[in-house]
Order: sequence, then C-alpha cells, then structure tokens
Amino acid sequence: MTETLTGTDRSAGVAYNQLLAEDSHPVPEYLLRDSPLDRGEPTLVPVERYISREWHDIEIEKLWKRVWQMACHEDDIPDVGDYLVYELADLSYLVVRVGEEEFKAYYNACLHRGRLLRNEDGKRARDLRCAFHGWTWNLDGTLKEIPCQWDFPYVNPDEQSLPEVKVARWGGFIFINPDPDAEPFEDFVGDLESHFTLLPYEKRYKEAHVAKVLRCNWKVAQEAFMEAYHVVATHPQILAGICDANSKYDVFGNYARAITPNGVPSPHLSNVPEEQPLPDASPFKMRHPLTGAIYDTQEDGTVLVTSRDGRTGLFTEGGVWINGDLGEADPHMCQWLAGKQLEADDELWRKRRGDILPADTNGSDEIVEAESAAEEMDKRMEQMAAMPSNDASVREIGAAAIRDGLRPVLGDLVDNVPDAELNDSIYFTLFPNFHPWGSFNRIVYRFRPNGNNPDESIMECIYLAPYPQDGERPPAAPIHWIDVDDDWTAAPELGMLARVFNQDTYNLPRVQLGLHATKKDRLQFGNYGETKIRHFHQLLDNWVSRE
Repeated sequence: MTETLTGTDRSAGVAYNQLLAEDSHPVPEYLLRDSPLDRGEPTLVPVERYISREWHDIEIEKLWKRVWQMACHEDDIPDVGDYLVYELADLSYLVVRVGEEEFKAYYNACLHRGRLLRNEDGKRARDLRCAFHGWTWNLDGTLKEIPCQWDFPYVNPDEQSLPEVKVARWGGFIFINPDPDAEPFEDFVGDLESHFTLLPYEKRYKEAHVAKVLRCNWKVAQEAFMEAYHVVATHPQILAGICDANSKYDVFGNYARAITPNGVPSPHLSNVPEEQPLPDASPFKMRHPLTGAIYDTQEDGTVLVTSRDGRTGLFTEGGVWINGDLGEADPHMCQWLAGKQLEADDELWRKRRGDILPADTNGSDEIVEAESAAEEMDKRMEQMAAMPSNDASVREIGAAAIRDGLRPVLGDLVDNVPDAELNDSIYFTLFPNFHPWGSFNRIVYRFRPNGNNPDESIMECIYLAPYPQDGERPPAAPIHWIDVDDDWTAAPELGMLARVFNQDTYNLPRVQLGLHATKKDRLQFGNYGETKIRHFHQLLDNWVSRE
C-alpha cells in the first residue's frame, strides 16, 4: 500500500522547491541550492565493510589516523587547564584548553613508559603529570619535570615535548587530525558554515549530551540517521506529518545535506483509503496509517491489534505474538504505544488506568495539559493527512508557534526566519561521522567505533540550544552515558526524541546480526533516497585507496 511510483526520479508528492516557493517568509539562498549526487553506477557496498576486523583495521590506519574528526565541544573544557580524553578504537588523544582561546591536542601517552597521561576528563590542571613515575609537562606540551633527571643523561628536554595532533575549530566544536600532512581544515570543511548564518552554532550552548553504546558497526548506526527512507517502516506514527519520500538530498564536497519536509503528509498515504477518526482517541491507541489496523495498549502493557477485517491479536511491546487469530503486528507501532514512556506519558497512562486520582496532582494541571496536548497532536495529524499536499497552512501555523517560542530568546531575529527553517528536518553529514542539524534544530550526532570491536559503536546526541546573547552563557551539560541495555528514555533530557531513538535502535543490532547471516556479499543502496550514504561510501573508498 506504500507509494511505489516508477519511471521517474522522485515520488509523486509535493516537491520541496514548491514548498519553498509557498513559504510565508523570504527563503535564504542556501536552502535553494541544488547539488544532487550524480547517479553513476549503483552503489553496492561489501558486507565485510561492516563486520570484519580486517576492514576495521584498515579504517583505523587509512581513515581515523588521517581525517579531520570532531573530538569535543568547547563547552566540554570551558576553563584554562580543562582537558578531555577523546578515544576511538585503541586511539587516545588529550584535548586541552591551553589559554582562553587556545586549544591543543596531544597523543595521550607518557613519553617515559607509555602510560595514559589521563584516564578521564579533568578540570583546571596546572600541568600534565604522569601518575606512574611523575614525568610532567606544561599545558602547552613542553617538558616541565623529570624526577631523578640525573638518571636520564641522554634525554634532551627540548626534544621531549608532547607530540601534538592538528587542531581546528568550527561552530564551537574542536576538530583534530593526527596526520601532520593533512589538508587545512578550512579546505576540508568547505562552505558548511554558509548554511548556518541565521543562528550560528557559536551562539548556542550545550544543553544536553547523551552517549550510548550500540551493538552494531558505527557505519550501520550512522547510516540509519542519514536518510528518511526508513520512516515508512520504522516511524509509521508520524507519516501524516512528514513528507519522507520527497526529501531533498544534496552533496557539497566533504559534506552532504538532507531536507525532509514536515507539516506535509507522506506520499505513502496517497493510496490509503480514508478512515474515520477513532471515537476514543488517546496517546495509547492509534490506527496504523498504512494498514488501518488499530493498536490499543492494554493495562498490562500488551497491545491489542485489530485488523481492518476484524481479526485480533495480542502482542508484546516488541510486537511478539501472544495469542489471537491475527499473527503479525508492526513492532515499531507496538513499541511506540506500549514501550517505556517519558515521565509525562507515564503519568498519563497511570491516569487512564485510574492509578492517579485528582488529589495526586496537588492542584496541578500538568496531567490535563499533557493529555490535551497529545490529543491536539493527534487531531492535527488527522487534519494534515486530509489536506491537499500543496496546502501550506499547516506549515505556516507550525512555524508561527515555533517563532513565538523562540522570540524570548532570539528577539526579532525570528521574524527573518522562513517557515522551512522552523518546520523541516535539515540534517548534514560532514565526513566521516559528524552530523550537525541545520537552521534552528538543536540536534548534533556523532558516531564512532567502540574499541576494536567492529560489531559495536558509540552514538552521541548533543543538543545545542540558543540563549539570549545579552545574557550569561548557561553552563554546559555533562556527558550522560546510558548503558548498552538501557532504554533511551533513561535520558529524559532528550524529550520525545528518546522514544524515536528507541524505534531507530531497535533495528540496529538486528541489522548487524543480519549482516553476519546474509548470503549476499554486498548491500545495495537507492540512487536518490540514500544519497548521503552513497556519498559517504564514495568518500570512504577514496580514503582507504590512498597510499
């Protein structure tokens, strides 16, 4: 029942340039840029690239030891003497704020016997002293002291400075490159900054930072966040308000961009028969937008699914069949409705079951307001699904609400912002693993190997939020590590995105297992909808083929 139009290079829904033409505000030049990736030959990527230790080792030697990579944010080391340990596979570097506006990065190893100089991040150091024998360096990397220096008559102190790696700054982030012959960072990053003119990252602070180990290769992880093609299957609950299949993809040197329109229904809904709204709508009961099946969360956390033809089945929150004549359900819908909820949603669910009595709210209207907001969202999604695909009113209304919310922080600047920058998901990938979101979205991702295990990776989500420029910069959020088996809702600072991540990362370990199980030796990627992934692998091929 999904949209499967063939014989063209795009879906049948509204084109993104049409939405820009209908914007209620002037649209900046960078949103109008068109730079699609040449179709060329089909992108067929060897499976071993994701599962073999041999390929992992090649990436370490030919990529990670040579490429510009984001190591940390300036907010992570705000004071002189602060330092951060940046690790990737078995590589370790020490990033140090040497002065108010000066940063250096060193190989994180003592020059005496090789002990790590620092095991973890630290604050306001006056020097860098090895805990093993006390060899000490100044913050600028020059040698300060060798205990019993008389016993090292052959050591020339002038030749014992800590080896440095190259350092660059962009948008408040610190990038490093271990290759002394690396191209200048300015050449590597290109004109990425030109996409962030209205609200540069330098005018934001680190509001949240969550990190989690995933049981999949780092490329499997990041590729799940580089396209909107997965929305139809992984996030069906948002199809009424996201024009997923008509995302716009462009490439610019070492970075690529995707723009997914919001406030416009998915082209996948164009052939779906119109359904009557559920009479007892709630945040825990939904109709599947494609199949029409009704998913209803039960008091014990199971999900009762009723198909269009009346068959029913009871399923776990992971979509595993329990009983009934309906044998299969969408696991992502089950997870969305019955999986672990955010705190406000938990209160809503308890209220629905009768666990919360009016007295429990202590006179607060928060529960009622949250329930009203959820019902209003459901109503808005139904309205969007019924609107013509070129109707811009939903986008204008949504953008106006966001402007009002940003005005106390950004003032009159918000009057210059088009609807597109407030509504749409604009997400970049700077090769190899840095994913800043554009315009006024707070999201930044980073993905990297976890140790020397090609079957594991580290995913990080950072929120960079604006703050009043005439006020004091808020303190940066520390890194919040959640365990590999933790639910993303263990990081409530991510808000609703935590539940979306649960849907995304539900797939990823199963992808990694499937890569070990598959008989095929290559993966295949779509010519357009997976543009960013194709672009990434073209660049990766170039890097690993270098001498």
